Amino acid sequence: MSAASAKIVSTLDAPAQPGTDDRDRPDAVASNTLAERVLQDVLDRIASGAFQPGSVINEVDLARRLAVSRGPVREAMRRLEGRKLIARSPFTKARVVSLGPAEIREIFEMREGLEGMATRLACAHMSDDSLRALVGAVESAGQAPNVFDLHRHIAENCGNRRIRDLLCDELYYLLRMYRRQSGDSPGRRAEASEEHWQIASAMQQRNGPLAESLMRAHIRRATEHLAAIDAASSP
Repeated sequence: MSAASAKIVSTLDAPAQPGTDDRDRPDAVASNTLAERVLQDVLDRIASGAFQPGSVINEVDLARRLAVSRGPVREAMRRLEGRKLIARSPFTKARVVSLGPAEIREIFEMREGLEGMATRLACAHMSDDSLRALVGAVESAGQAPNVFDLHRHIAENCGNRRIRDLLCDELYYLLRMYRRQSGDSPGRRAEASEEHWQIASAMQQRNGPLAESLMRAHIRRATEHLAAIDAASSP
């Protein structure tokens, strides 16, 4: 990846700083920091595919591996439950959420609308240099999606704070989990790489309507691949 392209590879938002209430006590701040460490570890494993939908999260093993007490682990689990990324009933183990076919389709239909608009907005909002670097980053990433996340980068640079927050925070890891499943279907990774280049190229030309249309079509294909995977795995 070129130096110019490397500059646009996005990073996760830094955790919020503690406020001025009781959380400023050293013990509370330390506990909060440990909980954030556990939280990020689980999020990274969800994004990487190490935790698949429906996977059990063993809190004892998690605490032992990260060398923390059960308190920060329980707090991280509470936050993940609030984000709808894990689910559990009383007296049951925490599991990564597993959506049904109808729920996945609804999420991806919402994603299609949000990312389509984000792509159109980014065409007008990003500078010429940024758009040129975007194309370079997509070309350099090739079929290695972990190198550069086009979808997140577009959302972060669309100029609409609400769309950015939804796609880069609230929905990001849920979408990433199912995007990975779609990308793992035979032949999809190369196909998606070509679609990414077409989207970035249209953006560089500042053709907002075309770029939006290409992004929407790209996400519809991902939705179709997920539906096919579910159909093939159904008894």
